[in-house]
Amino acid sequence: MDETLLTQLPAIILQNLVPFAWKIVGAVVLWIIGGWIIKSVKLLSRRGMDARGFDATLIEYLESAIGMSMRVLLVIAILSLFGVETASFAAIIAAAGVAIGMAWSGLLANFAAGVFLILLRPLRVGDFIAAAGITGTVHEIGMFATTIDQPDNVRTVVGNNKLFADNIVNFSSNDFRRVDLTAQLAHGVDPLNAISLLKARVAQIPNVMDKPAPDVEILEFNPAGVKLVVRPYCHTDDYWQVYFDTNKAILEIATQAGWPAAVPHQVLIQK
Repeated sequence: MDETLLTQLPAIILQNLVPFAWKIVGAVVLWIIGGWIIKSVKLLSRRGMDARGFDATLIEYLESAIGMSMRVLLVIAILSLFGVETASFAAIIAAAGVAIGMAWSGLLANFAAGVFLILLRPLRVGDFIAAAGITGTVHEIGMFATTIDQPDNVRTVVGNNKLFADNIVNFSSNDFRRVDLTAQLAHGVDPLNAISLLKARVAQIPNVMDKPAPDVEILEFNPAGVKLVVRPYCHTDDYWQVYFDTNKAILEIATQAGWPAAVPHQVLIQK
């Protein structure tokens, strides 16, 4: 190796590698500080919106939008640290946005649907819904997708556009809902007496509402006998507790009254 090059090597390293290393260190520090600032801004914005009584769904959505926007600005700041022109980078982002928008139109559709979900409010965070083939509690409404926790504690992410385009059944919108059950009576059991016994027992179940009172009526006549419909009313949060307790109440009354097992009867006529 040339002696001149050897003598110039430390100067070359100091002139090129050291500044680049300092830029990397600066980028790491900027990323850490920027992340802390973003987290703080999100926390302050959430506290401010909570203090002003903003809806929880709107808070989650705005917090997500603020965090994403600030992350983009942080990346631009880091790239400018390495000498990338901000204007050029903005043009690249715009061009990339057009290309991505054309290729991933579904992403923009999800974003637009998210805006409508926030404005029209067919559902909110904490609501128990059925939509897009999923039933569960709304955990978060994001910019592009909504997170739903199913009753078996499985978290599912559904695109906002698919959710908004489907029928949304919101079980939490009204103050109460109805539990639908049936009780099959055998032939020979007095249905009117059974109705009286079941009405009195179902009304004693915890969390069953007094108004409207539980419905116990004749639903149909079938080969096994008379089928009753048993319909107590309760708050959505108490649905499954009332559902199972009502089944137990039906069994309890049937056992105490000595009702026989309901089996289909067939009459064979031989000619």
